[in-house]
Order: sequence, then structure tokens, then C-alpha cells
Amino acid sequence: MSASAPLQPATAEVAQLADQVMRAVAPQIVGQQETLHRLLLGVLCGGHCLLEGVPGVAKTLMVKSLAEALGLSFGRIQFTPDLMPTDITGTDVLEENPADGSRHTRFLPGPLFAEVLLADEINRSPPKTQSALLEAMQEGHVTVGGKRHLLPTPFVTLATQNPIEQEGTYPLPEGQRDRFLLMIDVGYPSREEELEVVRRTTSEPLPPIAAVASRDALRAAMRIVRAVPIAEHILAACVDLVRRSRPDDAAAPAWLPRLVRWGCGPRASQALAMAAKAAAAMEGRPAAELGDVRRLAAGVLRHRLVLSFEAEAEGITADHVVERLLETGNV
Repeated sequence: MSASAPLQPATAEVAQLADQVMRAVAPQIVGQQETLHRLLLGVLCGGHCLLEGVPGVAKTLMVKSLAEALGLSFGRIQFTPDLMPTDITGTDVLEENPADGSRHTRFLPGPLFAEVLLADEINRSPPKTQSALLEAMQEGHVTVGGKRHLLPTPFVTLATQNPIEQEGTYPLPEGQRDRFLLMIDVGYPSREEELEVVRRTTSEPLPPIAAVASRDALRAAMRIVRAVPIAEHILAACVDLVRRSRPDDAAAPAWLPRLVRWGCGPRASQALAMAAKAAAAMEGRPAAELGDVRRLAAGVLRHRLVLSFEAEAEGITADHVVERLLETGNV
């Protein structure tokens, strides 16, 4: 019996949970199956996701529906240029004891203290507020008044960006973009899907989404994902693909330096391997495969590549670069 065989029943449980969640949100969400799949994959990895799409394509609704189906607490922050760090982290308030008149401080948690955080239009807040969010994303806690306050577990940030409107926005620092496991492009629905959206939303109110999972079940699924085996040659393929994205690396193809200023760091290799394991578990497979790496490469790498002026002038996107990198390697 192979070493991976005992994991088969466990990954079957993850696949069942994923199927239940997708079915639970189906009455609310028309189409966007790939986006929902990627969001759930990110949650199972314990990673953060960045969604980019025009207004009205159900980005907010998908995040809220996913949290409800998973039975997790949901928090939403509408990022604006005047948003301050304490607006999201919370603050210390001074309280007086009516019995003896003594005073003490009490921490009042902000909207960050949710298991699923929707950071709506994340690129609209100034750097000081972004730094507070970055601490939460990376460390799992916030610091207020010199004291650390732990965030709930799991804690995932699912952030949205509008690619059209750039006035009044602050480009996310590269270090913060690197903390997102996946960047998900959310496109327009098909004609048939849009007809169904209009049909559903202009008649009777849609029924609420019932939770189909518990926190314990989700945590167990997350542990299974981390335990999914990944062969050494697949790990090597993840690392080699990321290294080829770096213009100064010996493995980089000759065409890359003209199109890319900075490639992806080691966190991309980690994210690619982890996402491949989650993809296998969500399909009930006992181990990650090279096909998982190929399917997820664009989502893992696109927001970590810094393109050159020449690439932008010629309309070459990060996805085009990733596609060429896949063609030149062993993935």
C-alpha cells in the first residue's frame, strides 16, 4: 500500500465539505463557480485572497455567502481615504466603575475581529491603515496601545479591488500583495448567467444561506489539506517556475528581463505548493499533481510580478508572462 493511501478517506471528507458549500451558495450566486472554488481553496489553506473585478459582479456577495455557508463570523470594512488604523483594529476606551468611581481601560474590538474579513476596495486606504491590516494578515494579531490582541482562528482576509477607478487609490505595497495567497480575476457573467441574475434578484427575496459546516469541521479540513502529500518533483516544479520569474536568475528565459523588473519571492513557491495540495483535497484525490500547479500558477503569481514599462506599453499582462513561463518549463 502506498504512503498516500491512508489519506484517501480524509481528502474525501474535504471534497464532501467543498461540495456542500458550493451547493449551499448556489441559490445566491449565479455562475462564478471558478471564483467561488478559488475563494474556498484560499480559506482551506488559511490564506488571504485578493479579488479584482468591476463593480456589480458579486464580489461582496460571494465573500459574505461563503462565510455564511461555512458558519464563520463575517466582518466588512469599506476602505476609504480617511480610514484610520483604530477604525479597523479597535481602540481602548476609558470606563468608570459606578460603585467606587475607579477608572479602567477596556479594549473595544474593531471589525478586524472576524473569521472572514471582507476588505472592500482595499486600495482606497492610506499606508498607515494598510500597515495595521498587514500586521493582522501576517501575524494573526493587532497591536493597540502597546498591547497585542489575538485575532480569531481561522482568520482570512478576502479583499476586493476595482481595476477601473484609480482616482483616490493607494497602490498596495508589494510586501502586502505578497501576503495574498491568490489574486482572483472576477469577470463578467455570460449572457445566460446575467439573465438568471436579473430573474432571481427582481422577484422574491432569496432565501438565507444555512451553515453547512462547523468551525471544528473546517479546522479539521484545513489540517487535512496541510497533510496532503506532494511529490518531490512537484515541489521542484513549483520552485523552478517561481525562480524562472526572476530576471537575474540563471534559470530565467532570455525574453524575461525585457518584460519583468522583479520576479516572485519564495512565498510564491510556498503558496503554489499549498494551493496545489488544497486543490487535490477538494477533489478527493490523495496527492497533489502537476496539473494542479498549472491551473493555479496564474492566480499565485500574477500579483507578485512587477512588469517592465515595455511590457505595459505593449499590453502584455502578468498572465501572459506566466503562460510563457509554463511553456518554457517542466510544469
